[in-house]
Order: sequence, then C-alpha cells, then structure tokens
Amino acid sequence: MERNYRDKQHKSYTLMRRTYDITMAILILGLAVVMAFGEHWHIERITNIDKLLRYLMAGISFLYGGFRLYRGIKAEY
Repeated sequence: MERNYRDKQHKSYTLMRRTYDITMAILILGLAVVMAFGEHWHIERITNIDKLLRYLMAGISFLYGGFRLYRGIKAEY
C-alpha cells in the first residue's frame, strides 16, 4: 500500500516538474526571440535598449531556455 502511494506521488511530481520545465523553456525562449528580433518587428521598448545588452540577454536566454527544455524532455527527477 505504501509503495503504491509513493510511486503515484513520484509520477505526479515528475509530470508536474516536466510540465513546469517545458512551459518555462517556452517562455524563456520566447523572450530570447523577442529580444533578438525585436528591432525587426519595430518594438519600441526593445529598440531603446543598448544593442550589446539586448543580444547578450538574448544569448543567455537562448542557452537557459534550451537547458530547461532539455531537462524537461529528459525528465530524470
């Protein structure tokens, strides 16, 4: 009985964690795309930021979003 409950609890935790990681990865990668290509879409708030800072933030967001996506897909919790 106890073992079955623990297995169910672990599956529930894994599903919640996987969903959270993939959702956050999509949001972070979306932020990276907006930061990188905001100038082409004429987003005024993005174009007012210094180019170096904007591309640096986009690069970091791409890396971290990719890591979160990898961790969500791999799901070894």
